[in-house]
Amino acid sequence: MDTQRTGPRAHARAAEPGAPARARSRDVPAATVARLPGYLRVLHALTADDVVTTSSEELAAGAGVTSAQLRKDLSFLGSYGRRGVGYDVQHLSEQIAVVLGLTTQRRVVIVGIGNLGHALANYSVFAERGFAVVGLVDADPGVVGTAVAGLVVRPPEELAALVSSTDATIGIIATPAAGAQEVCDALVAAGVVGILTFAPRSLRVPAHVDLRAVDVASELQILAFHDRRRTGTGA
Repeated sequence: MDTQRTGPRAHARAAEPGAPARARSRDVPAATVARLPGYLRVLHALTADDVVTTSSEELAAGAGVTSAQLRKDLSFLGSYGRRGVGYDVQHLSEQIAVVLGLTTQRRVVIVGIGNLGHALANYSVFAERGFAVVGLVDADPGVVGTAVAGLVVRPPEELAALVSSTDATIGIIATPAAGAQEVCDALVAAGVVGILTFAPRSLRVPAHVDLRAVDVASELQILAFHDRRRTGTGA
């Protein structure tokens, strides 16, 4: 996942009520923010296994980082663990959730209800991670009016009203590349402040909008490079 434009916020501020004093008082580096979801994923798995405390080594190994990096990242949250005891799993999960803004459910609109859009609309993990898909939009007359994941697909001209009526703040672009910038502009005009795009092209957004891009083909090409270098095939 690449960040094509992250707006003026090079760091993510933990300013929600209940955030630890240290996290409220200063910014958390963007690189740390990028690793926090991985820590939270491991903590959720530990919770599911009824684990109460975890060591920095165990948590770091599950997240694929060094224990030194983990401790440095968590220090920005004001969480240092207890020597000989480790980290309280539930408390640390709550701290990270606050910093990531997951204490309030984020509402999402998906534009482009093809195969990928269908899969995203039915992706149950969204709800588990604090996100609610509240609207679906597609330009295909044959798709408009159909129901997907309990939601009726709306036409593009209703996007602004949909965003307004649902209080959606995040838009997901699952359209072909050709129309992605137009969709992006429409989402921005409608009032969303965060966009996740799966369209394989660069998009432009204003400074107040955060854009994240998932380019599956590019990631596969990078894997192909490493595979060729390792095996020597295709040289």
